[in-house]
Amino acid sequence: AAALYFKDEFGQSTESAAAIASIFGWMNLFARGLGGFASDKANAKMGMRGRIWVQTIFLALEGALVLVFAQTGSLGAAIAVMVFFSLNVQAAEGATYGIVPYVDPASTGSISGIVGAGGNTGAVCFGLGFRQLSYEKAFNIMGYSILASALMSVFINIKGHAGLFWGKDDVVQKATLTVPAQEEEIEA
Repeated sequence: AAALYFKDEFGQSTESAAAIASIFGWMNLFARGLGGFASDKANAKMGMRGRIWVQTIFLALEGALVLVFAQTGSLGAAIAVMVFFSLNVQAAEGATYGIVPYVDPASTGSISGIVGAGGNTGAVCFGLGFRQLSYEKAFNIMGYSILASALMSVFINIKGHAGLFWGKDDVVQKATLTVPAQEEEIEA
């Protein structure tokens, strides 16, 4: 959809539009890790509440930026907004995967799969929306949906962990590995 948008709205050739749209994917090389890193740092300071705040902030910025993107009238502005939008998309994904292991530690693989499938489902749904609606309307629906998901972060409640505004993290004693003292070698 992004390549078609740049082709249709800004008169770019197919090759140029595809190259511009590929910037979105290239941001994935570091931005998802950045989201996970930010989630880890916030967790160290605030526990699960910090992780959820990081995810919420990235989602809110993502939603706001896609709304701005829908209103851009110049190619340069559209590219700049897309770069920051993409940064927040990928960082929100990284922050989400920072929360996944806490949902049900025994089922982390299954939950990761469900989260990934949810992302793919959203991509397909928005892709269909772009086929049926004007670009501006489709981007607006996307932006408001993302903002709604950021607001719904208030309701994230993971057993044993704090939410955004209530609850507290249960203190868990971490197991430590004790290494026995080295015995002196017996010479024969």
